[in-house]
Amino acid sequence: MKIAKLPKISLHDHLDGGLRPQTIIELAEQIGHKLPANDAESLNQWYLDSANSGSLVKYLETFDHTIAVMQTKEGLTRVAREFVEDLHKDGVIYGEIRWAPEQHLAGGLTLDEVVEAVQDGLEQGATIVDEAGGYIRTGQLVTAMRHNNRGLEIAELAVRHRDNGVVGFDIAGPELGFPPVNHKAAFDYLDEQMFPVTVHAGEADGIDSIRDALLSGRALRLGHGVRIYQDLLMREEDGIDYVSLGETAEWVHFRQIPLELCPTSNMQTGAVADLGENYEDHPVAILFDLGFNVTISPDNRLMSGTSITKELELLVDQFEFDLDDLEQLQLNAAEATFQSLDAREELADMIREGFAKARR
Repeated sequence: MKIAKLPKISLHDHLDGGLRPQTIIELAEQIGHKLPANDAESLNQWYLDSANSGSLVKYLETFDHTIAVMQTKEGLTRVAREFVEDLHKDGVIYGEIRWAPEQHLAGGLTLDEVVEAVQDGLEQGATIVDEAGGYIRTGQLVTAMRHNNRGLEIAELAVRHRDNGVVGFDIAGPELGFPPVNHKAAFDYLDEQMFPVTVHAGEADGIDSIRDALLSGRALRLGHGVRIYQDLLMREEDGIDYVSLGETAEWVHFRQIPLELCPTSNMQTGAVADLGENYEDHPVAILFDLGFNVTISPDNRLMSGTSITKELELLVDQFEFDLDDLEQLQLNAAEATFQSLDAREELADMIREGFAKARR
């Protein structure tokens, strides 16, 4: 099964988490930023070691260096362009790239200027792919940092650029202690503007956070959402396993709200630590088998040393997912994109065609 060649959708992919190590080195040299390693191989290994340290704090510290080199128009545009090229190499036909503009103002750019710089890079990347005979389309997910007080301002920024590549809004950053309700004014505004929302929830906090993302955030998707398993009651009776869904899990299941699962990242950040420390302890297979609307994304390709291809390969190796399962995951993701009905149907057709070809 050549998973790398299968058409894929990426829904949860951070711009500042997917840089090429060599790009970081070259951009850091231009601005005089000191890195923990000065060659691409060593720097890449430093990122992997930090991400696998078992410390969420150390994991998040790795972003200090990527964000530092993304403070100029040239830096942002280059990173975005290469991001698209790398997605295409992974077989991605549509990717939603999330990032927080408020973290990229240290070089004197405005919020609107950084969004435009990223969009320039995304379009350049798509053009390069098109000219080489490939296909990829992208959309920006503009993100507000949940521990700051700029939610409404960033929501307004996202809506301002809805005709310039921005397809949705997100909040990210420290989840525990910074609930979605803190940004209710932003979510109210987005609701009035009929603008799509996904919310990081159920990664570093539990069911209450997921519930708040749905109620205060009106989230159409859940960023990670993996801790929905904490609202499942499992029991065995006469050798048969039974599962009961709690109120929040039932709502997510009944409404088929997409879960943006990132298994490798979830294991590294301790999102499912109470289930175990091994990959096979991740609840992705259980949630999929129960009929939750599961999608698979890489989260941060640099830090986790991963890609959607690698994530899908792990599902095959560890949970015996087959080609039909992988196709369903991609169809789930296509339907969950913040795109028009026609665009979603086109993506679904491309996925079916690509998987049918793989079966021949």
